[in-house]
Amino acid sequence: MSALILALVAGAVVGLALGALGGGGSVLAVPALIYLLGFTPAAATTASLIIVTATSATALYAHATAGHVRWKAGTAFAAAGIVPAALAGAAAARLPQPVLTAAFAGIAALAAMKMLSPAPSAGAARQVRPVKAAGTGAGLGALTGLLGVGGGFLAVPALVTVLAFEMQAAIGTSLLVITTNSLASLVTRSGGAAGVDWVVMAPFTGAAILGAWDGKRLAAKVSGPLLQRLFAGVLLAVAAFMLVDVFV
Repeated sequence: MSALILALVAGAVVGLALGALGGGGSVLAVPALIYLLGFTPAAATTASLIIVTATSATALYAHATAGHVRWKAGTAFAAAGIVPAALAGAAAARLPQPVLTAAFAGIAALAAMKMLSPAPSAGAARQVRPVKAAGTGAGLGALTGLLGVGGGFLAVPALVTVLAFEMQAAIGTSLLVITTNSLASLVTRSGGAAGVDWVVMAPFTGAAILGAWDGKRLAAKVSGPLLQRLFAGVLLAVAAFMLVDVFV
């Protein structure tokens, strides 16, 4: 199968995940870039941030037009992650590639477990804890900078439990957090973009953007739990494959 077709298919899946679930797409983008398209782990994390920034911004617009974005709270949550994202992005270039791959596999497994666990109830946390919210936002920013993932799979449950958002608002607002953190991390990786194969990246990103719109429509037709289980299964398989590749 040609690299162009692989890029289009992988991009569509990434966009579907981000548009439908508000996260999870970037955890699929990095292994797709490494194992399907031949990117190094370092180049894949930089390329993933470019893809995730463009796709999340598109999905954010779609959710914002539906009134599912809490701009004030989301901006404050995202602001806490800007500096950690930039610092972690600079540090990522100095880590050995096997370490990045193993860390990413662990994050993919964690994302799958989060998707398989029952969705937290918005009523379970009526008191907003600013310190905890800021700490969670900072942690998501560091994760974005280090591994090239947007952190939406963690942002959605965090927004529900810490800020007591309903699920639709959490998904829409998580896209604001993802876009902000990804942009902050890209600032420190500007030199890394020179090694990105744009012949592959352009169709990948284009398919992801279109997939994000389809994901938004899909979320309205298919139950959220079913979508989460499907993506969780894919993520567990990806995590297992990456760990075998590193340690065997």
